[in-house]
Amino acid sequence: MTQSFTREDRNTDIFNQLSRGYRESWMRAVKFNFLMGPSVDIISTVTAAFVYVLGIQWMLGTDGGITVGVLVAFTAYISRFWNPINTLANFYNSLLTAISYLERIFETIDEEVQVKDVEGAVVMPPIAGKVQFKDVVFGYEDGQIILDHINFTANPGESFAIVGPTGAGKTTIVNLICRFYNVTSGVVCIDDVDISKVTVRSLRSQMGIMMQDSFIFAGTIMDNIRYGNMKESDEDVIRAARTVCAHDFIMKMEGGYHTQVNERGSRLSAGQRQLISFARALLADPRILILDEATSSIDTETEIVLQRGLKELLKGRTSFIIAHRLSTIQNADCIMYVDRGRILERGTHEELLELKGEYSNLYLSQFDFLKK
Repeated sequence: MTQSFTREDRNTDIFNQLSRGYRESWMRAVKFNFLMGPSVDIISTVTAAFVYVLGIQWMLGTDGGITVGVLVAFTAYISRFWNPINTLANFYNSLLTAISYLERIFETIDEEVQVKDVEGAVVMPPIAGKVQFKDVVFGYEDGQIILDHINFTANPGESFAIVGPTGAGKTTIVNLICRFYNVTSGVVCIDDVDISKVTVRSLRSQMGIMMQDSFIFAGTIMDNIRYGNMKESDEDVIRAARTVCAHDFIMKMEGGYHTQVNERGSRLSAGQRQLISFARALLADPRILILDEATSSIDTETEIVLQRGLKELLKGRTSFIIAHRLSTIQNADCIMYVDRGRILERGTHEELLELKGEYSNLYLSQFDFLKK
């Protein structure tokens, strides 16, 4: 990205400015580190020398002075006195070196959790899949309203597609279902239970979520698919991969399902990462499934084959699909066109085309673009 926009010099200047600030702070810490230990050592040495000079003078004095034993004992006491001070000085140097890391750690610990269980929250019972939005309003702290009085009901097993322009609030709707955010006003219910009154863990454990950017963990492909349900056998993992058309490309890799992949899947293409995420979601067997641009990185040929797997994936589940590629949501039970935080149109694909509204214009514009 830096090279494509020819910003090497500018980014180098920014890096040098940041490095200069870090270097100055580090040099100050090193200066204190190097001053503290030697300073204590010098003071202790000077004190010991001073005691020896005075002690010898007193021993040679005509008035009797002190004995050699007293002088040796006194110097030993001085050594015992300075040892704890040297220890404290070394500890201070170590603390000074680590204080910058501690500051970052405390910043993270002090970060307040925005979505947490309310007092008296109960465990979400097994979900059947009915989802209701009742006059839901959502906005950020700056007063910007993202969703404005949203109302709809999705019955168990129905597939709902959400389409609309960028920034219309599509992803916000599914984030509220998963309770990644709390609503500003209104109620989101699942099986007639207000999700704000249940524990977050019990709610999300019964949902499957696939985002546009599929995360791959360091480990084998088998482990990545099984991440959604650690109790399943190898045969179940392979069956899920076959269903979503991921089996063929996995078997072409050197270790098959036991091929080691890097964190974030740098060895895999974007489409391969999404197919693995599809298999992971299928293996988890959630009652509510959310697909947010989940097929955006899959080529058209693979998508045609994947449609058969999607039918199996969506069977018997309440699903919410966000897609800009309208070919993937034509068979949805209900399509909602969202814009400016409101549901402007809703219905099946055929009903919305007959309406000749916003959805029809969007569909025809994509169709004309593909013809060209």
